[in-house]
Amino acid sequence: MANLKEVRIRIDSVRSTKQITSAMKMVSASKLRKAQNAIQNMRPYAMKLTEIMQNISADMDETTESAYTQVRKTENVLIIAIASNRGLCGPFNANIAKAALSRLNHTYAAQFNAGHVEILTIGKKLFDFLKSRKIAVNYRKDELLDNLTFEEVMPLAESLMKDFTDKKYDKIEIIYNQFKNAAVQILTTEQFLPIAPTKPEKETKTQALKADFIFEPSKEEIVQELIPKSLKIQLYKAILDSVASEHGARMTAMHKATDNAEELLKNLKLSYNKARQAAITNEILEIVSGAEALSG
Repeated sequence: MANLKEVRIRIDSVRSTKQITSAMKMVSASKLRKAQNAIQNMRPYAMKLTEIMQNISADMDETTESAYTQVRKTENVLIIAIASNRGLCGPFNANIAKAALSRLNHTYAAQFNAGHVEILTIGKKLFDFLKSRKIAVNYRKDELLDNLTFEEVMPLAESLMKDFTDKKYDKIEIIYNQFKNAAVQILTTEQFLPIAPTKPEKETKTQALKADFIFEPSKEEIVQELIPKSLKIQLYKAILDSVASEHGARMTAMHKATDNAEELLKNLKLSYNKARQAAITNEILEIVSGAEALSG
């Protein structure tokens, strides 16, 4: 009978867990819908802005190089890693942590060992992970995930651009999960600064642009205006991607947890019924044996 009681307690526990995971799945699905709409609305704008900037700057003279495109010897590096403030989202946070460790221990091992690599984390879970491995985190911006707006991200982007132009950092990279769909997130490492040089796909395209467009003011002035705006959008888009990916990963994880709880409940109920039948059979045997002993 003690075994029956233990199984009954486990059934109640699993049923309670299933209710929690099912509720979390529905909450994540609701949040995902909003985050997905935000990133899907942002992407066309960001892509078009990048396309315009590339088309204008494709044939600019090298003497008009922007301060944000200057490639220097990579001595001081800043890594921006974007994760989440909460767990229960499968491998979402772990993948970012592994990617950050890979950059520190392999890509920038020499700079990291010399103390020339700084880390900016967005997401409490990533900060806790790095802290547990005694890796110093220089800056934290966890609050961005609680109230994500372009106005909140803009000061951070401006600060990063200033640090680069002041030569505090020679390279700035962003590590984040790019949203594809609810079940798939693409781990992405993106160079934020300096801006990677781009070339048009075909020379005829550039020539056509020269003939079709009259620039007022000059192309150089337009590029100087577009680059800071494009960088702010790039950072904001990366965080939006990460937020949508987080909700997708959590919804998927909670969906699997709910299915697993349902399967476990079936097995436990089967075990309970078998144990109950065995207990009833034993009681009948005891009664029959007692009756035979009295009659004998």
